[in-house]
Amino acid sequence: MLDALISSQTRIKLLLKFFLNSDTTAYLRGLETEFGESSNGIRLELNRLEDAGMLVSQTEGNKKVFQANTHHPLFSEIHSLVRKHLGLDQIVDQVARRLGDLDSVYLAGAFAKGMDSQIIDLIFVGDVDKLYLLELIEKAEGLIKRKIRYLIYTPEEFTRLPHSSNEPQPLLLWAKESYEVTKLRSGEESSEVTKWRGRGWRRGGGGGGGGGGGLRSYEVTRLRGCEVARLRSNGVG
Repeated sequence: MLDALISSQTRIKLLLKFFLNSDTTAYLRGLETEFGESSNGIRLELNRLEDAGMLVSQTEGNKKVFQANTHHPLFSEIHSLVRKHLGLDQIVDQVARRLGDLDSVYLAGAFAKGMDSQIIDLIFVGDVDKLYLLELIEKAEGLIKRKIRYLIYTPEEFTRLPHSSNEPQPLLLWAKESYEVTKLRSGEESSEVTKWRGRGWRRGGGGGGGGGGGLRSYEVTRLRGCEVARLRSNGVG
């Protein structure tokens, strides 16, 4: 999908790197090693994306570290395009939403680091019908033209998993409608959320109950270390 819209493969790699997981940070030399390309071409594309306001940067020692600008008005659209390009929306539609007692699905491995791969690593949390999951996975692989590798945990097992500080946390890809979130961000606004459900939300600190005009669809992602419900149908305000 992105290949038809963007001719620069380096730019596509940078969009995948920064906009799949907005927690991702990277600097020029690290990207040079990861991409296997010359620093000049990567620097040119980084500068273009920063000049367009799509990336922000800060200096850490002698390194200029880049990250996606989550306040950019096109951030949500680019994030959605990246998901579609990788086939993640197909996984949600063809697998996650068809399984019965499933709590959540996480993206792990190379994709959690913002790196493209022909193998998608997933973590399923819930009481999963393994035979039905295998059937759905095989169908999804045919649609997205990538292999899917997965692990299954009960919610209790998943909460006990050790986490290495040297590895990125799994990226939340999908969760059932009733889900605890810690912060909701929409454009420049950031509000504490105590509980979010399929057709409304309640903000912390008082003011404004649930409802909100009806929430018809949503996606769940991570934003600066916080799990975020990004509302599609109705704005937040």
